[in-house]
Amino acid sequence: MTLGDALAAATARLAEAGVESARLEAELLLARACDDCARALLYAELHRELSAEQEAAFEANVSRRVQREPLAYVLGEWGFRRLTLKTDQRALIPRPETEIVVERALEHIRDEADPEVLDVGTGTGAIALAIADEHAGARITAIDASPEALALAQENRELTGVNGRVDLVEHDLTAGLGRSQFDLVVSNPPYVEPDDLPTLQPEVRDWEPHVALVASGATEEVARAATEALRPGGWLVLETAAGTGERIQELLQELGYERVTITPDLAGRDRVVEGKWKS
Repeated sequence: MTLGDALAAATARLAEAGVESARLEAELLLARACDDCARALLYAELHRELSAEQEAAFEANVSRRVQREPLAYVLGEWGFRRLTLKTDQRALIPRPETEIVVERALEHIRDEADPEVLDVGTGTGAIALAIADEHAGARITAIDASPEALALAQENRELTGVNGRVDLVEHDLTAGLGRSQFDLVVSNPPYVEPDDLPTLQPEVRDWEPHVALVASGATEEVARAATEALRPGGWLVLETAAGTGERIQELLQELGYERVTITPDLAGRDRVVEGKWKS
C-alpha cells in the first residue's frame, strides 16, 4: 500500500466514524507510523510503499481512533506550551484552555525569585511542569488523589527535566491544603456536572478518567481550602467551566479574595478566575 492510498483510506474511515478533523488526524497517524516523519514530507512521497511494519502500525492506530479513543492517547504524547508530555488514560489530556491558566499563574509570580506554588489535581503534571519550565526559581508541590495520575506525572517530570523543583504528593483535597505556605495556588479541578456527562464527545465521555473530569463543587472546595494555604497577598488561579465565571467570581469575593478577575479562553468563554488573598 502506498502512503497516498493509506492516507485516503484512513481519512474516509475516520470521517465515517465522526472524527471532525479526519484528514489532519490521518496525516498525524501516518507520520507516526512512518517513524515520525514530518507531515509536510508525506505529500512528497505519496507514491512510496509502506513497509509491512509501518502498515501494521498505521492500521492499529487508525483502528483505535475509529473507536473514538482520543488522538493524544493514540499518539501517546501531546504538546503543552513548550513541553511535550506523555499522555494516556491515567489522566486528562492537557488542553489549550489550561495553557491560559499557566499564563495567568506565571503573571502573578513573575517578579518573585523563588515562589512556592501548589498545583491541586496535577494529572499529567502539565501545569506544574510548565510553571517550573518557564520560571527558573519556582518550587512546585503538585498533588493528586490518584496514584495512577501521579505515576504519569512522575514520568513526565523525568522527561521534562525540571531539576527537582516539582514535588509530587498523593493527597486528597478533602484533607485540606495546609496553612499559609504558598505564594500561588493553581488548579484545573474537575468541573463537569454529572448530569452533563452524557452530552460530551465520546473521546471525553468514554475515555478520559471521570474522577478527574466529573464533580460537583470541586472548584468551590479548592477556593475555600486555598484561603488557608495561601500566604497573605498570595494568588489563586482556577480553571472553571464555561458559563460559571461570574458565579465563581462572586464566591471568591465572598471568601475575602481581592482583585478578582475573569479571563476568557480563545473562544471568548469565561475560563480562568483568579483572586488575591487578603494581605
